[in-house]
Amino acid sequence: MRKKEKKASPSKQSRISRRNRWLIGVAAVLLAGAISLIVFIPTLNDTTFGPDRSVIPHKPITLEFMKQGELSFLNAQGAILARLDIEIAEDEATRERGLMYRESLAEQQGMLFVFHEDEPRSFWMKNTPLPLDMLFVDSNNRIVAIHQNTIPYSEQEYVCTQHARYVVETNAGFVAKHGIAVGDRIDWRRD
Repeated sequence: MRKKEKKASPSKQSRISRRNRWLIGVAAVLLAGAISLIVFIPTLNDTTFGPDRSVIPHKPITLEFMKQGELSFLNAQGAILARLDIEIAEDEATRERGLMYRESLAEQQGMLFVFHEDEPRSFWMKNTPLPLDMLFVDSNNRIVAIHQNTIPYSEQEYVCTQHARYVVETNAGFVAKHGIAVGDRIDWRRD
């Protein structure tokens, strides 16, 4: 005689399958969350948002230098120490972008930041792959502060506590090579 197999009651079977379905659902949600974190977290540090919260690409962009003027550095006697071809950043968008993402800048090229009023200024090197010299200049065209050989990609602030109307950025080493110092002057013109 065959023994009767004991079957689970329908209510017990549905409870087991409901619990298994619930566990599988929870595991799937946790797994999906973990995968999205693995994919998303490494990009958080590399993502930069613009003023309108749009994503600014984190890979260097090839931007061609566009000469918009010339700038000369003059000592106290008026002798020319060096000359630069310059791009001019005078609106909020171009000042904010500055030399970010530039992979190269010729020795005699730089950027002039023009502001509408004199006040203390601070710049940083976020998303800037080139080391730079930064020169802060007042409304009388006199250099009031210099930061040399800034650190690429750094969020360190390079501060000028003096009132400055202009900032000039050049390749690192430019200031030392040409003997430019606080108290020297700039003279610039647009093309």
